[in-house]
Amino acid sequence: MERRVNRQWRLASYPEGLPRESTFRYEEGPVPEPAEGQVLIRSLYLSVDPYQRGRMSSRRSYAKPMEIGDVIVGGVVGQVMRSRHPGYREGQFVVGLLGWQDYALSDGEGLRRVDLEPGLLPGALGVLGMPGLTAYFGLLEVGRPKPGETVVVSGAAGAVGLVVGQIAKIKGCRAVGLSGTDEKAALLREMGFDAAINYKSAADIREALAQACPRGVDVYFDNVGGPITDAALTLINLKARIIICGQISQYNATRPPRGPRQFHLILAARARLQGILVSDWEDRYEEGLAALAGWIREGRLRYRETVAEGFENAPVAFLGLFHGHNVGKMLVKVADPAV
Repeated sequence: MERRVNRQWRLASYPEGLPRESTFRYEEGPVPEPAEGQVLIRSLYLSVDPYQRGRMSSRRSYAKPMEIGDVIVGGVVGQVMRSRHPGYREGQFVVGLLGWQDYALSDGEGLRRVDLEPGLLPGALGVLGMPGLTAYFGLLEVGRPKPGETVVVSGAAGAVGLVVGQIAKIKGCRAVGLSGTDEKAALLREMGFDAAINYKSAADIREALAQACPRGVDVYFDNVGGPITDAALTLINLKARIIICGQISQYNATRPPRGPRQFHLILAARARLQGILVSDWEDRYEEGLAALAGWIREGRLRYRETVAEGFENAPVAFLGLFHGHNVGKMLVKVADPAV
């Protein structure tokens, strides 16, 4: 049944350190009407991602920060409810940056049609969406793994890391993943990783990595930063490739973290270190999606999703990212598709 109000989560304040539920403000408003050239989209699933923390700050970054009072920026899988746009018809499923709200208007810019069965729609925000594409292009275009090389992934049980490790195996590499619980480490091994480390219980992260990587590290895919990265860099091989995808260990820091300075190791190994944004390959998304979907059909790529139920739980789900509550992609289910 279609709602008569538009529920929204808005930014109430810029958080210092870890965000709280009070960082978010709940509002209700009227459901907007599409103008000529627009579509009205009803949200079905909201995306919950670490990058959103960076948008909750007035500090300079790669993307414009949210203003106080803005609807929380985020990806959405939705359904077209009313269309005055020639490229979309009512009932179609779409994905786009529509924000944490029940309804959004779009002129089609940045919107992508989704041709998936209703039960597979969450995948458009995960393995067949931004995280999967980030893993695909980040590893293959920047990491350039070769058969027999060792690929290490931090945050390996997350939406991106889980896909990175499996693509590494598809490409004939040894895949080593780091995660924060024994259960997640067991999942990584189940997903085909050659070795998995619970960094929270390891007495010495570097020693645990050294044992898991007897031939050193050729590719390091970093989603976390901090002590894990410090340890991984001590093991890099000549001409290693280091992909900086995320730094979740530092997103809530109130001052720059102090720690080992490892750039001399990069110098000695003549390694390449590069930060990535998936939008760098926007013109090749269809290529990446086709490859990922093919591997899923072949049974070579599997995925996991953590789905919170209910629009009201979006802030709680977001905060859970920083406590390791998700396995794979974190999502919030808002509504069922209209029949």
